Amino acid sequence: MIVRPFGLGGTAHLAWRLDRADFADAFASGEGARRTGGRWNSKGRRAVYASLDAATAILEVAVHKGFHVLDTVPHVLTAFEVLDLADVHVVDPESLPNPNWLRPGLPSLGQREHGDRLLSENVFVALPSTVTPHGWNLVFDPDRAEGRWRLRLQEPFALDGRLHPPL
Repeated sequence: MIVRPFGLGGTAHLAWRLDRADFADAFASGEGARRTGGRWNSKGRRAVYASLDAATAILEVAVHKGFHVLDTVPHVLTAFEVLDLADVHVVDPESLPNPNWLRPGLPSLGQREHGDRLLSENVFVALPSTVTPHGWNLVFDPDRAEGRWRLRLQEPFALDGRLHPPL
């Protein structure tokens, strides 16, 4: 099934995630981020990280796991629709207290605390990706966002073998 993005004649405002197949059913639980913390949430706070395009979602996972894992461990690509764009707070990169927060590297305590505030004040938060400078991520607290999104697609992910060629 092909889900057309808004800009190509589709009507849905989609966000994408890539998860290990055994975690695909719980993609919107925020449990992984709760256990370890993330770029925009403190440890102990549930947050769901997604991307506004499928390619960025894949790169966000690949930067942490590597293409070997994406080639050898089953994953599922998920698309969900944000039902009302008024629920999405788009962060102006210029408004961030520290421009280094948008560069690759470990998140600081200040960055995580800022992200916690954003998640407390907004249903969905759109932020630039640190993996690809023109990609955007969507982060949300699963409790605040309950009922404000709809699952559109889940399908097995297949990595293009050229990204993990033989030596």
